[in-house]
Amino acid sequence: MKTNKAHANWQGNLKNGVGKVKLDVSKEEFGFNFFSRFDDGTGTNPEELIAAAHAGCFSMAFSGLLSDEGYEPKSINTTAIVSIEKTGGSFTISKSHLQTVAEVQGIDEDLFLELANKAKANCPVSKALSTLEITLDASLKK
Repeated sequence: MKTNKAHANWQGNLKNGVGKVKLDVSKEEFGFNFFSRFDDGTGTNPEELIAAAHAGCFSMAFSGLLSDEGYEPKSINTTAIVSIEKTGGSFTISKSHLQTVAEVQGIDEDLFLELANKAKANCPVSKALSTLEITLDASLKK
């Protein structure tokens, strides 16, 4: 079984503290803080990283399904929008909305949408996020 790691370090209290997330393989490091998570501050946040993972995983799964059907996608551009909201006294990640535009020659739009929805339901990150509402807008680039 393949495993992946990322590291996080947080220093200080919730409102004034600062953190860093470091990806193990690429060694990329990203700062985060209260304001980058809950306001318009500079840096990343856990929800943005989840969105990146979801967009990437969906795109790969969709590409695989298209290839399995004999279509070679030229491009798949996906954005994931992950929502966090305060419910009661705590925060909850509640939704991931996928928006994808793909360029695939010769595919029927109904099959395109069927495969996009199948990728949404079955990519590993969607499965990991199965307690969330996951929605999809998929369009075929003309």
